[in-house]
Amino acid sequence: MQCLFLIVLMMNTTHAQNLKQVAYKDGSQKLNGLVTDNTTKKSPGVLILPAWKGADNEARQAAIDLAKEGYIAFVADIYGEGNNPKDNAEAAKVAGKYKSDYIAYQKRIDLALKELIKAGADPSKIAVIGYCFGGTGALEAARAQLPIMGVVSIHGGLAKDLARKNIPLKTKILIEHPAEDESVKFEDISNLVIEMNDGKTDWQMITYANSKHTFTNPESPDYNKVMADRAWQHTLLFLKEVLK
Repeated sequence: MQCLFLIVLMMNTTHAQNLKQVAYKDGSQKLNGLVTDNTTKKSPGVLILPAWKGADNEARQAAIDLAKEGYIAFVADIYGEGNNPKDNAEAAKVAGKYKSDYIAYQKRIDLALKELIKAGADPSKIAVIGYCFGGTGALEAARAQLPIMGVVSIHGGLAKDLARKNIPLKTKILIEHPAEDESVKFEDISNLVIEMNDGKTDWQMITYANSKHTFTNPESPDYNKVMADRAWQHTLLFLKEVLK
C-alpha cells in the first residue's frame, strides 16, 4: 500500500510538468507554441516570450515551474515553423528584424496571447514574462496595450527607437536587470525611465549585482544562481500581486 501511495503521489506531482504543442498561424506562417497540461479549469495565465533562439530550456522550465504555482503557461513561437535560428549570428539577425518591425512582434505576441486564453486561461488574469529578446517583447506587449495585467522583462533589451512617441502604459511593469549587462547602455535605462514616467506607469526595476546578461539561464556562462533565484522569487511575487 505504501508503494502504491508513493506511485500515485509521484504521478500527481509530475502531472503538470508536461508541455503540449499547440499549432496556430499568422496568415500562412505556421506557429508552434507550448502549453502546460493543467488546462482543465480556468486559471490565471502567463505568456512566456523566449530568448532569441526560440523556445529554449529556460522558457520551457519556466512554464513547468509556473504550472506548479497554479498558472496556465504558454510559450510563444515568435519566429514560426522552419525559422528558428541555428546559431547566435542567425538569432541576432532574426531578433533584430522583430525589434525593428515592432508591429509584427506585437502581432505575434497577441496571437500567442489568444492561444493562451483558448487553452483555458482566465482572460481577465493574464501576465507576460520574457527573457532577453523576449524581455524586449514583454515591454512591447505593454506598449501594444494588450489586455494583460502585468509584464516582467528579464534581462531584456531596454532600448526603444526615440522616434516612437511615449504613450500611456496601463499594465504594471517589472524590469529585472543584471547590473553588468553590456548590451544595455546607461541612456537606454534613462530613456526607459522617462517612458515609464511619461506613461504614468506602475513600474519598478530591480538590478542584480555581479550579474551579466543571461544571468538567469543555467546553461549560460553568465549564470548567477543566487541572483537567478532571487529574480524568480521577485517574478512570483509580482505575478501573485497582479493576477490575484
